Amino acid sequence: MKSYDVAVIGGGLLGCFAARNLCRRKLHIALLEAREDVCTGISRANTAIIYPGYDHKPGTLKAELCVRANARFDALCRELDVSFSRCGSLRVSFGEKADAVLRKKYENGLLLGVPGLRLLSGEDAQRMEPSLAESISSALYAPTAGTVNPWELGIAACENAAANGAALFLSTRVLGIRRTEQGYQIETDRGHFSCRAVVNCAGLQADRVQELLFPSPVHIAPDAADYLILDKATGNKPSHIIQYEPEDGGKGFNAVPTVEGSLLLGPSERENETDFAVSAAGLSFVRERAGQVLPGLDLNDTIRSFAAVRPNPQRPDGSSIGSFVIEHPGLAFWSLIGIKTPGLTCADELGRYLADKLAAELGAEENPAFDPCRPGIRRARELPLSQRAALVRENPEYGEIVCHCEEVTKAEIRETIRRGAVSVDGVKRRVGAGMGRCQGSRCERTVMELLAEELGVPVTAVRKDGPGSEILEGGHGKN
Repeated sequence: MKSYDVAVIGGGLLGCFAARNLCRRKLHIALLEAREDVCTGISRANTAIIYPGYDHKPGTLKAELCVRANARFDALCRELDVSFSRCGSLRVSFGEKADAVLRKKYENGLLLGVPGLRLLSGEDAQRMEPSLAESISSALYAPTAGTVNPWELGIAACENAAANGAALFLSTRVLGIRRTEQGYQIETDRGHFSCRAVVNCAGLQADRVQELLFPSPVHIAPDAADYLILDKATGNKPSHIIQYEPEDGGKGFNAVPTVEGSLLLGPSERENETDFAVSAAGLSFVRERAGQVLPGLDLNDTIRSFAAVRPNPQRPDGSSIGSFVIEHPGLAFWSLIGIKTPGLTCADELGRYLADKLAAELGAEENPAFDPCRPGIRRARELPLSQRAALVRENPEYGEIVCHCEEVTKAEIRETIRRGAVSVDGVKRRVGAGMGRCQGSRCERTVMELLAEELGVPVTAVRKDGPGSEILEGGHGKN
């Protein structure tokens, strides 16, 4: 039986950041993930926005963490060597009712201390962002909003946790949890783990993981959402994140200029669905909203559509819960249940919060050897020609481009595999090979061959990968 101080269940963004922050203490950490790689469930598909924090109720943990997380995000991304664009956001309205909502959000943001907020007229918003529709009546400008690649961020946190001593157990499905004199014993399909503390970050199955030992007052009802991605070369792209405040109080909409240079549109909303397949109705909604808010976009430049599944925590009576739900049902047992927007923004702060709570319970001291910095994969395309030439002299495979859309070299792909990628999607999540205009049609075969070579398996055994986030046997997720 393997013994640890803390077992973190679930290798999504929350689990990876929980493990990273627990490494700040003198603790022996295990991170258990049911899939073959981290960040393959909820974390694999979201809107990628780092929120400024004006939406949340003053005095709540969500409001406190979001504002603080936003302020720290530049430093976090420097530590983890992850791309971050603080491009700012414009939340736009088209009528008096939505104008009034923006005023309330503005006043709320001032109470929370969100810096730089400004209410703009429709004309001022258009001058700032000429791609906006002429019929816009007002906008709320938040200069601290930004965007990040969620995969890159979560994987970087996991790599940093591992570099600081956390043990990662992939393809390890939780089957049961019981109390022991020392703390807890976790039964998995790869053996038993003994630990003093448990951190439940199991995403869509977080309620069910808690119910293996404790009752859960919260039920997760998953919602699905649809997105479109437009090519880098498409015209009339906004330079800011654009958010739509509906006049009727219905579904919103986002247009996000990604750190890779493409444009992300969405989401739609589909209640009580767990399927990662897109829906025709959802994509139609996204196109309609895009045409209303950004009429100059050419939606024929769409290179990909995808779906996400998101947790929607509910009370026993079925009513939705808007705040973060952090359960502490037993000594040294913590559950993050139904952490939704702004979960990406707050992932590191939530990890710090849990680490502090557990350090107090376990009497864990600060770890002076903790190193918060993680070097990213060297990207040849980002270097000046002289440095790129030197890199190629050092390793000629930096001169062999495999993915021409994203300019990903053979050396970079090999590095992703050596860092943990075991599938085509795993490579994509780390360096973007296959994310460009051709969506991998020209590079996928070579990526598969490199995976086969590095992993020592036949090409026919290489996985392309697919959606799914099961933690428990028979969980909500679908493989």
